[in-house]
Amino acid sequence: MVKRSPLDDPRISAHAWARYKRLMLMMFGLTTVMVIIALTAVYFRVGMISPHFFIATGLGITFAMLLMSALMGLVFLSSGTGHDEAVDDLEEGDLQDTDGAESGSRNQ
Repeated sequence: MVKRSPLDDPRISAHAWARYKRLMLMMFGLTTVMVIIALTAVYFRVGMISPHFFIATGLGITFAMLLMSALMGLVFLSSGTGHDEAVDDLEEGDLQDTDGAESGSRNQ
């Protein structure tokens, strides 16, 4: 029997996604501050190189930080709502056919 995920409830789901969006907005603000600090540090350390260098560096930092925060936010969302516990954890020994043979092996 498949357990129902708590995210199937619209009220819990709305609360969880609102929390996720709030986390992403905070991380976007932190990312913006970190990009400004990093580009300022590069400018004062090296000087004006090329505008393309600063654009690429800023986009690279932004993409990396937002991707990491989005994935970790999804982990927090899944764990915090109880969705992880709703997933069945079937091991090899748990998979049994109705006649008692393992479903992973074929009887020929």
